Amino acid sequence: MALSRRCFLQLAGCGVVSSAAEGLAGQRLVPILGVKADSGPRRTECGVGALIAWADMLWAVTYVSSRGGKYGTGTGLYRIDEDLGIEQVHVSNGVYANRLLHEQSNQVSIGPYLIDMQGNIRIIDSLLDHRLTATMTHLEDPNNKIYILSMEGPFFEVDVHSLQSRELFDLAGEFGIKGQPHFKGGCTSRGRVMVANNSYYSVGDTDGKLAEWDGKKWTILENKPFMDVSCRNNLGNVVFASGWDDSSAILKVLSDSGWSTYRLPKASHAYDHGWTTEWTRIREVETERYLMDCHGMFYEIACMAYGDKVWGVRPICTHLRIVPDFCSFRGMFVMAGNQASPVGSNLLSPQSQSGIWFGKTDDLWSLGKPQGWGGPWRKTPVKAGVPSDPYLMTGFEHKVLHLVQEGDSQVEVAVEVDFLGDGSWRRYLALGLAPGEYRHHEFPEGFSAHWVRLAADRDCLATAEFIYT
Repeated sequence: MALSRRCFLQLAGCGVVSSAAEGLAGQRLVPILGVKADSGPRRTECGVGALIAWADMLWAVTYVSSRGGKYGTGTGLYRIDEDLGIEQVHVSNGVYANRLLHEQSNQVSIGPYLIDMQGNIRIIDSLLDHRLTATMTHLEDPNNKIYILSMEGPFFEVDVHSLQSRELFDLAGEFGIKGQPHFKGGCTSRGRVMVANNSYYSVGDTDGKLAEWDGKKWTILENKPFMDVSCRNNLGNVVFASGWDDSSAILKVLSDSGWSTYRLPKASHAYDHGWTTEWTRIREVETERYLMDCHGMFYEIACMAYGDKVWGVRPICTHLRIVPDFCSFRGMFVMAGNQASPVGSNLLSPQSQSGIWFGKTDDLWSLGKPQGWGGPWRKTPVKAGVPSDPYLMTGFEHKVLHLVQEGDSQVEVAVEVDFLGDGSWRRYLALGLAPGEYRHHEFPEGFSAHWVRLAADRDCLATAEFIYT
């Protein structure tokens, strides 16, 4: 594979300067390293599945749409130096989006590779033909082993010294997934392993799962599509998981009191399928600063819980990118991509290629303004007096609530807000609805709170959607 390196001019960027900028007063450079797959046949994708800074380099793995070279060739493992020189060091023609530091052996797991502190690469041959999506810390023998999850559901135990692998579970069978399994993120925290499967095909048709394993049994937490689950094993050991359903995007949080559910707007309909969601990640990119990419919107998240509550969730921007991973390298914010693919017989983009984007974390604020839609109820059987999940309200300019109820009695729906973000709910207003009646409420310009929720005084079938513009 021939390698390409490009620097594209932008009026606002990260300020990375190279000799190419000489004489271009007022211009800034945003470097983009290009990677590509072979021209074919066959032609599918060349997405950048994972990025990790290690052994004085930035490492990246690229992927085609299916394993074994049957759906494209030329992808593999890259290393990028501090001058942004890029080199492909192994051709794999596989599908990899996993990465993790194994602290005890000082090796990084990325794709089917283990890389030591000197940059020496070893290949786990038995995993080359599996679509690898997450590496996790081992529960019983963390000094010598890791877990690796594959997209189809095989869950492996790998010895980081001998590279021997052993399949512990077929999670597709374990969870009763009847359609196409599409496992994505996973992590280990609080003495359990958590995994996400985002199988979602159309409205009401999903095999999605969020599940946890305590070393003895698997427990399904949600039968909805989930993309990622991430944690920092200190500062309160808070675990975050992102998913969605027909109503909205979902953020689940595990803290000392157990799992809590929050709802977030969807920024685009383009993500409402298991395949098009790809690997939307939750990552720490600045020290003790989390970013979450969820359903077409980036969020800033506080990595801690205060009083067992998550206060800090703030929308940053909307976007249409496919961002399988992001990280920090030499003070820059780095975004992986999947920009041009002939998947689905796209004859206007015959050669798969993607860019690795370098900038500042704060550049995200210059992307699309936060806006979106969703809510806690979508043709939902609502129980009297039971509050809905909290729905994010802060960080959006104009807000409208749309309500309809299909019960056979008059219903009053209370709108409550939590402006402190700590679960201190206060009534804002109440809206009465006759059977089949539609109402809307426009919030005053400038009005906001961290969270909003609804509660009906009678059982009913209701829809409540907030539209933020």
